[in-house]
Amino acid sequence: MGVECVVVAPSLIPTKPGDRIKTDRRDAAKLARLLRSGDLTPVWVPDEAHEALRDLVRGRADAKEDLLRAKHRLSKFLLRRGIQPPVGVRAWSRAHEAGLNRLTFSRRADQVVFDDYWSVVRDARDRLKRLEVALVGYAAESPHAELLAALEAIRGIAFLSAVTIVAEAGDLRRFPTARPFMAYVGLAPAEYSSGTSRHRGRITKTGNRLLRHVLGQAAHNARYRPNVSSSLRARQSNVPRAVVELDRRAQVRLHDRYRHLAGRIGVNKAVTAVARELAGFVWALGQLIESSPAAA
Repeated sequence: MGVECVVVAPSLIPTKPGDRIKTDRRDAAKLARLLRSGDLTPVWVPDEAHEALRDLVRGRADAKEDLLRAKHRLSKFLLRRGIQPPVGVRAWSRAHEAGLNRLTFSRRADQVVFDDYWSVVRDARDRLKRLEVALVGYAAESPHAELLAALEAIRGIAFLSAVTIVAEAGDLRRFPTARPFMAYVGLAPAEYSSGTSRHRGRITKTGNRLLRHVLGQAAHNARYRPNVSSSLRARQSNVPRAVVELDRRAQVRLHDRYRHLAGRIGVNKAVTAVARELAGFVWALGQLIESSPAAA
C-alpha cells in the first residue's frame, strides 16, 4: 500500500513503571511519540529464503536435543538396572551400540521398555542425519555459500557452526561495529554504574542462544597453540587470502587472550571472553566478504 513499516523489538520499547492503564489508543499514541523521537529499536526482518534456512537450522538443533534426551533416558534406564558400558568402551561408540543390540532382559516389562527406548534413539539419530543432509544441500544452493566457506576457514568453525551463524545473525553489515554484534549475541557483560561507582556483572545472555552456543564451542580451540590442521588447510584452499590472514590473526589473538585470562578468572570465564572476541572476528569477516570483489 506504499506505507513504510518498521518492526521493533518489544523488549526494548521504553515503558513507564507507574503507567498502569493500557488501551489500544494509548499504546498507539505512545508508539507514535517514541517513533518520532527515535526511541524505538528496529529489528532485521529476513526474507523468505533466509527464513527457510533459519527454520532448517533450528529444526536440526531440535533434532539434536531430542537425540540427547533419548540417549539420556536409555542410559539412565540401564543405570538403574546396573548396566554400564564395559571398561574401555566409550559410550555410544560402535562397540557400545553393538552391545546394546545383543542386550536382553529376563523380565518382559524391562525388555519392552528397553526396546522402546532403543528404537527412539535410533529413530532420532536417523532424523538428525536426514536434516543434516538436507541442510548441506540447501546451504550449497543458497546465496550465502561464499560467506559459509569463509567462516569455515576460521579454526573452530566447521559447517554446522558456520551455517548457524549465517542463519541466526543474518546480514552482518547491519552492525556498524563489532560491539553491537557482541551485544546481539548476548556476550557483552552487564553493567550497573552510577557516578564514580562502576560494576560489571555476567554476560547479558539476551541475544540469540544458538549463536552464542556455537561461538562458545568454537572458543575452546583457543586453548591450543595457533596451528593449521590438514582439514583447516583444505577449507582455506578456496577462500581469499585476506580470510586466511584473518584466521592467523584470530588464532594468535584468541590464544594469547585465553592464556592471559585463564589463570586469573578461571577457564569458563576465559572461554566466554574469548567467545566475545571471536564474535568480533566473525563480524570483521562478514564485512570483508560482503565488500570483496568476488562477492560483488
